[in-house]
Formats: sequence, C-alpha cells, structure tokens
Amino acid sequence: MTTIGRRPATGPRQLTRVGERLSFVYLERCVVHRDANALTAEDAEGVRHIPSATIGALLLGPGTRITHQAMAVLGDCGAVVVWVGENGVRFYAGGRALSRSSALVEAQAVAWANQRTRLDVARAMYRLRFPDEDPAGCTRRQLLGREGDRVKRCYAEQAARTGVPWRGRRFTPGDFASGDAPNQAVTAAAQCMYGIAQTVVAALGCSPGLGFVHSGHELSFVLDVADFYKTDVGIPVAFDVAAEGPDDIGPRTRRALRDRVNSTHLLDRCVRDIQRLLLPTGTEPPDGGDRVTLLSDGGAEVSAGRNYADREVSHEAPSAGDAPKQDVPAQDVLARDVATRDVAAQDGLARDGVVW
Repeated sequence: MTTIGRRPATGPRQLTRVGERLSFVYLERCVVHRDANALTAEDAEGVRHIPSATIGALLLGPGTRITHQAMAVLGDCGAVVVWVGENGVRFYAGGRALSRSSALVEAQAVAWANQRTRLDVARAMYRLRFPDEDPAGCTRRQLLGREGDRVKRCYAEQAARTGVPWRGRRFTPGDFASGDAPNQAVTAAAQCMYGIAQTVVAALGCSPGLGFVHSGHELSFVLDVADFYKTDVGIPVAFDVAAEGPDDIGPRTRRALRDRVNSTHLLDRCVRDIQRLLLPTGTEPPDGGDRVTLLSDGGAEVSAGRNYADREVSHEAPSAGDAPKQDVPAQDVLARDVATRDVAAQDGLARDGVVW
C-alpha cells in the first residue's frame, strides 16, 4: 500500500502555474485535513473539498486547526499558508517555491547587494506603480516623498469617487475596530495583498527579506511587491466596499478583493512584474526545472552528485620503467565532464538524496 510518506514528490512541471491559481482561500472555525490530494474543511455544516493545487495562498482565520497531512500536501503543491487573526490581521506566513531554479533569487541578491543597482530597482518599482512619472535621478528620500504624495492623492480621489468621507489614514496595530469603515477596509485589503504578494514571492523562489524599498524585516520584498498594486487595486476595492456600508467590512473586503484579483489576472501580472524587475534585459525567465550543479572556477558549472577528488592534478613521481605521465589541468578535466555528463540522471540522484 502506498503511504503519504512514500508518495513521490510532485515535479515542478506537474504543478499549476502561480498565475493560473486562485489568489487565496480564507477559512475560519473549521478543521483542515486532506483527502487524497485535496484539502478538506470540516465544520458544523459539513465537509468541503478544495483542490490543493489550485490554491495560491490559504488564509487560516480564528478557530482553525490544520493537520500534518494537510500541511504536507500544501507544501508539495507550493501553496503559501498564512495564519491570520481576527479580521484578517496576519501574524505568520510560510511557503515553498514552485520553481526549482535559483535564477531569480540569485538575480535578486546581486541587485540587492550593490547600492547603485538596489536604487535602480527601487526607481523601476516606482515607475511600475506610476508610469506617468520618470523617477530617473531621484534619491531615495525623493522617491519616498513622491510615493507619499501619490498615495494621499489616491485616497482623496477614491473618497470623491465613492462619496465616502475620508479623514486620513488611521490604523492602530492589533485594534482593527479602532478605525472607521474606510480605514478598516483599507487595512483588510492591505493584509490580503500581503498574502497574495507572499504567494508569488514564495512561488518564484525569491527571498522575502531582500527588499529594495522596505528594509530590516523578514518580509521586506513582500511588502515591496504588495505596494505595486496598492493604488490601482487595493485602495479602490476598499472604498467600493466601504461605500456599501459599515457591516462586515473585513469579510466583504476579502471577497471583493479576491474577485478583483481573479478577474484582472493579478497573479500572472505580478509574476511578470517581478521577473522584469530582477532579470537582466533579454534574459528568459527560468523554466523551473530540477537542475542541480556545482560551481567551479571562472563561474563554470559542473555536474552535481559525483566526487571530484580523483580528478585532481597528479603530482606523484612516475615509477621506474613507467612512461612519463602528462599532467592534465583540473579545469580541463571538469570542462570535459561538463560536456559529457548526463544532467538529468545526476540531478535526479542529488535531488532524491541518493548522492550526498
């Protein structure tokens, strides 16, 4: 009998692309388990089945319990699990990449580690959000000032459009009810956008902590990405919900934002935006294949899953009567190995733990 522990891991090409998934599913006051490769949510009204491979982020609200088997299938399919408090205030997040390639996270680290390129990406992020402005030459302080002005203008425009009174952004962490209806809606929308951004960042294998605008937090890059869509998705949806009335602001905002995200294919757009920001111009996005290599001299990559000790240059003196041995440079040996290796077989051995 095949057990869950012996079930082969899902390959990256078998997984649903992040851009084709549901943005998020919110559950509360239920027990989350698994039935084959589907999640089950059981409460007093019965059991609901949720295809796990179609979930981008699973938001677990108050009163939820989740089993180890459910977490295993979520990890296998690359979904992000976010635990949220009352009214959608997030306090924990985790996930696994859909892509098995490190190309994006390496490009992110290279751009982040240099102050000049880090600022270049921050400017590109501003240009992505506000394409009618050119931030070339702006300092970081100038970028922050411009962004603040644009967000204030967005609040005023949305208040005028919907007729919702707006007295400024007021939010007390941990006290959702302290804000008025539009502030509560904006807070709920922001928390959902953080979960959606975490979904894409985790799915692409990027580092959530290496931010280009935000800094000093484990989710700095997630906060950067969530801000991409603050003024054209999050804030307008929040004011639309607030205009309908003050009741059940949190749940109604989540549902409205989920519908907007799905109808506008925001996940797919987010994937493309991150790839354009991080990858050098003209570079094709990684295909996500399971390819494991070792880094050699001069940036060359050699096959993983083999021992290179016996390929070192020999310095032993020849024995009497032996023909003189011709030393072969180690890099030439490695280059020949690169040309003849069976990448798929070696990667499979390394990935499955056969070769240490």
